[in-house]
Amino acid sequence: MSDPVKSATGQGSRRADQARATRRRIIDAARELFLRQGYASTTLDQIAAAAGVAVQTVYFHFGNKATVVKEIVDVLAVGDDEPIPVLDRPWVEQVRDEPDGRRALAIWLANSRVIFGRVAPIMKIVRDAAGADAEMAAQWETNQNQRFLAHDTLARHLAGKQALRPDLSIEEAADVIFTLVSVEVYLLLTGARGWTPEEWERWINKILSATILR
Repeated sequence: MSDPVKSATGQGSRRADQARATRRRIIDAARELFLRQGYASTTLDQIAAAAGVAVQTVYFHFGNKATVVKEIVDVLAVGDDEPIPVLDRPWVEQVRDEPDGRRALAIWLANSRVIFGRVAPIMKIVRDAAGADAEMAAQWETNQNQRFLAHDTLARHLAGKQALRPDLSIEEAADVIFTLVSVEVYLLLTGARGWTPEEWERWINKILSATILR
């Protein structure tokens, strides 16, 4: 005789897995459309068709197009759809636990390269749409605020390792990191100037080491 509690739990788990898979399919389809034709030209109907779902399903999971973009950015920033923020990821723990400031900075920048490789193209879409769309302007501002928080965290980790230049405050170090380790600079060098992501990583490591570290 089957256990009704286990059966219900199993059914709930399957439904949750199906819902998660549907959300991810919508996110992946939307990302491809946004990158191909831009934010303004992409509709929820097109996203639904590309994902193979009804448009009502897109509305149910996301509500509007701006929320779809937010979810895309969140997934690309961490590399998966697990509800674990960037600053709680294992590589950030490695930065925190590494006693040598230069090695800690190198770990951070290596992971920044990977993150920018995923998120920079869609952030360019957000940036380009921000001038004409209030929701995209809000998304861009939110991302900038999150990025500053992350880089302020890095500056504080480096200060705790006694790695910052003695004439540089934590706030100043955070501002320098925030300015240089940005999507804008990454896109300028890897896009406009044709650098590889690895070249960007080597350059930003050299520049920041010389600018903020002892």
